[in-house]
Amino acid sequence: MQAYRTEERGRPNTAEYRLYFKNSDGKFISPFHDIPLHARAEQDSDVPAKKSKSNWDKNVFNMVVEVPRWTNAKMEIATKELLNPIKQDIKKGKLRYVSNIFPHKGYIWNYGALPQTWEDPKHVDNDTKCCGDNDPIDVCEIGSKVCARGDVIQVKVLGILALVDEGETDWKVIAVNIDDPDAEKFNDIEDVRKHKPGYLEATVDWLRTYKVPDGKPENQFGFNGEFKGQDFAVEVIKSTHEYWKNMLHKKSDKGEIECKNVSVSESPFCCPEDEAASIVQSAPSPGSPNKVSSDVDKWHFLNK
Repeated sequence: MQAYRTEERGRPNTAEYRLYFKNSDGKFISPFHDIPLHARAEQDSDVPAKKSKSNWDKNVFNMVVEVPRWTNAKMEIATKELLNPIKQDIKKGKLRYVSNIFPHKGYIWNYGALPQTWEDPKHVDNDTKCCGDNDPIDVCEIGSKVCARGDVIQVKVLGILALVDEGETDWKVIAVNIDDPDAEKFNDIEDVRKHKPGYLEATVDWLRTYKVPDGKPENQFGFNGEFKGQDFAVEVIKSTHEYWKNMLHKKSDKGEIECKNVSVSESPFCCPEDEAASIVQSAPSPGSPNKVSSDVDKWHFLNK
């Protein structure tokens, strides 16, 4: 498995903070475009004996962790910046933190994205009747380990939920880290219901209400908030991978998305490694973290 590293630039907990990615050779890359979607692409013959190679091919993907479980800072891959570092989202000039809504604290999973996927904002989904949200597809990783921001882990896809966020399709993939001690127990969405009772219901509740403390209405869902299984999820992932490939090869309108990469050789956006390094070198120097307001720890109670 490729070992990825990260490099911080700017002061943590400020608008200038960025987390850039490096490959195992220490070369700067885009986590959006240069990390393969398919974990199999990095494994070849190194598939553990216990795991079916066919299942490995179909169901295991790389995931970029943007937000560790139980944290509040809304971190995300900066799709509109060169090399797409992780940064903190900003709304109305302020850094975004998700609210703690009783009984939850921050995000209730390791949250992140599948690289080399894109929810095309010009594609109307047949099921939700809404366009994509212009981001890589999101992942809620349900394993026992709290990951670190910038971790690249391999996850087994179990199912998917169709969130409709302010009129846009925003798929949420449910997955488990293949290195989790209980990973073998999870092979489809019903296994989550069986082995982690209440987790799926909490996931729907969290996603429905997380913007309410900020004065926004509750989010809606496709399929009446029902989770779809592994096969359906994999098909959605495949389609978003195709949308990404079309974007990287100028077969669709990328809009403001930055597509610069160092490894997709057929892409007109591929650049030399020294150019990628100069992008990072021009970013602000690392610094000490800024203090986070105690308001982030506030607990909100909503009428059900």
